[in-house]
Amino acid sequence: MSELLFSYGTLRLPDVQHGTFGRRIETTDDALPGFRLTTVRILDPHVIALSGSDEHPMLERTDDPADHVAGGVLELTEAELLAADSYEVDDYARERVIRASGRLAWAYLAAPPAP
Repeated sequence: MSELLFSYGTLRLPDVQHGTFGRRIETTDDALPGFRLTTVRILDPHVIALSGSDEHPMLERTDDPADHVAGGVLELTEAELLAADSYEVDDYARERVIRASGRLAWAYLAAPPAP
């Protein structure tokens, strides 16, 4: 069974895909309504080396239908989805979202603040 992941950032980069999944994954264009992009500073040296940057995009929920974030949907195996979890730093949390196409997918959003 495949898992769908909406990506709006570095997981769409070929070098990141090869380093994370061991292969290039084609994406299908889609968008995520009710969100906008912010940035987060990455400290993990492995993630910085793969992506080439210490600043990564982050989804911020606005619930405003006028806001939307363009991205792509990756079709992953369950093992690849777990590899994506390992790539994403603790600032991100994987959640189900409804894309502009009306279909569900996983996406990495800002993790809730630690208590």
